[in-house]
Amino acid sequence: MSYKLTTIREIIGSVLCSFAKDNKNIFVIDSDLAKSTTTNKFQNEYPDRFIQTGISEQNALSVASGLAMEGLTPFYVNFAIFISGTCWTQLRQACYANLNIKLIATHPGMDNGYDGSTHHANEDIALMRVLPNMKILIPSNHKEFIEAVKMAISIDGPVYIRTARDVVPDIEYSESIRIGKLNIIKDIGNDFALIFEGTCADLAIQSFEELNRSGKKGKLINIFSIKPIDELKIIEISKIVPQIITLENHSIIGGLGSTVSEILCSIKNHAPVIRIGVNDIFTESGKSSLVKEKYGLSIANIVSKVK
Repeated sequence: MSYKLTTIREIIGSVLCSFAKDNKNIFVIDSDLAKSTTTNKFQNEYPDRFIQTGISEQNALSVASGLAMEGLTPFYVNFAIFISGTCWTQLRQACYANLNIKLIATHPGMDNGYDGSTHHANEDIALMRVLPNMKILIPSNHKEFIEAVKMAISIDGPVYIRTARDVVPDIEYSESIRIGKLNIIKDIGNDFALIFEGTCADLAIQSFEELNRSGKKGKLINIFSIKPIDELKIIEISKIVPQIITLENHSIIGGLGSTVSEILCSIKNHAPVIRIGVNDIFTESGKSSLVKEKYGLSIANIVSKVK
């Protein structure tokens, strides 16, 4: 399959502007990273609805909570490491009150390569998934991101949207996305099921095609909605294939692989789950593609695990 590569980060500001045009309740909050997250586009177009808190993430989350309590729809946009970790206590309180806050997290996993482990958000899914009332959406392309923002606005409560800083395929899948449902992108056999979260879309597609060339025919499955997740379909697939591979730009502890494993541990007969992601270690600084390869996110590693 030939496709162009793009980044979701580059459209965040323009997408928020498009929704804010007809929705006066939408506000955007930034912590001194508007250029990096492209919310400077929103700042230029709607300065009265853009709030700059500076490098004070906990205050930013508190501002978002206050806006939500006044009936507005705040989008707090920041690097994943800061949204999920730095202001976790404030976020937990917001979830306790089921406040209508929306979080867009950029630079997840090892996407912020050169800044090293202090900026690598390899724990954000785990931190968000454990919070009651929180919904987690992980778009894998531009269309899915637009749909994720649309869904977030329609949901009354906290929503976490995990968006890739690294490249993703500029393609649209045939199946429509729905919250709580997985998408089977390709289904050419039952040798394996490769289940990925959106920020790993390019690697997942390349690995699937390499497996196909080597004679392994399986299923390629996109998890757009990780909380809620499609438990029934995952159980159904686990009874068809002899092995499940989960692929995530995240720690193997608490993320996609853990979620799938937790679902399957409740039933007797299912395929074993092989989790590909970061092991229990702090990752290093470097070009994101090379850092990911070092910590197991590579075509060679995925193919070897399946074989």
